[in-house]
Amino acid sequence: MQSYLNASLKKAHTFSIEQTCDVLIEIRSVDDLISAYQSPQWSHLPKLMLGKGSNMLFTEHFAGLVMVNKLEGIERTETETHYKLHISGGEDWPSLVKWSVEQGIGGLENLAMIPGCSGSAPIQNIGAYGVELQDVCEYVDILCLDTYTVKRLSRDECQFGYRDSIFKHALYGKAIVVAIGLTLSKDWQPCNHYGPLKALDMETISPRVIFDEVCAIRSSKLPDPAVSGNAGSFFKNPVIEKDHYDRLTQTYPNIVGYESGDKIKVAAGWLIDQCQFKGHKEGGAQVHPNQALVLINYSDASSSDVVRLANQVRSAVKEKFGITLEHEVRFMGKDGEINLDIALEALA
Repeated sequence: MQSYLNASLKKAHTFSIEQTCDVLIEIRSVDDLISAYQSPQWSHLPKLMLGKGSNMLFTEHFAGLVMVNKLEGIERTETETHYKLHISGGEDWPSLVKWSVEQGIGGLENLAMIPGCSGSAPIQNIGAYGVELQDVCEYVDILCLDTYTVKRLSRDECQFGYRDSIFKHALYGKAIVVAIGLTLSKDWQPCNHYGPLKALDMETISPRVIFDEVCAIRSSKLPDPAVSGNAGSFFKNPVIEKDHYDRLTQTYPNIVGYESGDKIKVAAGWLIDQCQFKGHKEGGAQVHPNQALVLINYSDASSSDVVRLANQVRSAVKEKFGITLEHEVRFMGKDGEINLDIALEALA
């Protein structure tokens, strides 16, 4: 493995903010990964497995080892009723979805154009337009960092929740996702009950039709990271108690919310928009003029610009609606993951 010292991370994450790390290497096999953890020269360093960097904000120089996930390969098998895909963790997720549709395999089309690699998908339990990864995931293969052996977790063992999984909790820092297994039914049924997909013609609906529609919607609403650096949806859609939601509807009858069990999931973008933040700037960072849920690197933004802007948005929503937004983007500090509050303290 070739290593790069004091390496720039600007091209390694989609916010494209200039930041550095002590050492950067590329991981192309599980053996590479094991070697990185067992190497005496790196044993003292904090370590970060980085996919496409599409959900990451480096708040300062990372004084550790960044391992870029280059694990590649897709294995396809099938039964009489299902397609089964075994996907290496470094495979690009948008490319995987496009490939599956081109292969005539339905089930992933609602998840089109979600940036990131396949190994990141179960950590975040990615989801869009009524479908989440947990709906199609059969298993996740992990490298256990205490034994350096690969273990397979079933879907239930992954403890999936809304943008959540066991990898953010009990297995945080203890395992690396090296592959995922997806099971997709040959008896395809469209999931078109969410938003604009409701208008699709049921006579002609297909995985390709949904895929094309989702791509068109995302392209129109979300900025291209290659043009304006960003990490997609910056905040999670908050889930609040029903009585809180009912009180809000009395003042804001147009509030956007959806049932989530016995609670209500509220559209974070709508909340931010009501606070008049579209186009608002802080240094080189900006709330996207067309999509309030996305913070962008408008003009050579620093990580501090993004942190301050995120706090302004969170504070305004809290004051107006009594809802505390949680950031979906991961904040990475000097030696590990932090949150917005810790990042703010570092700026004080």
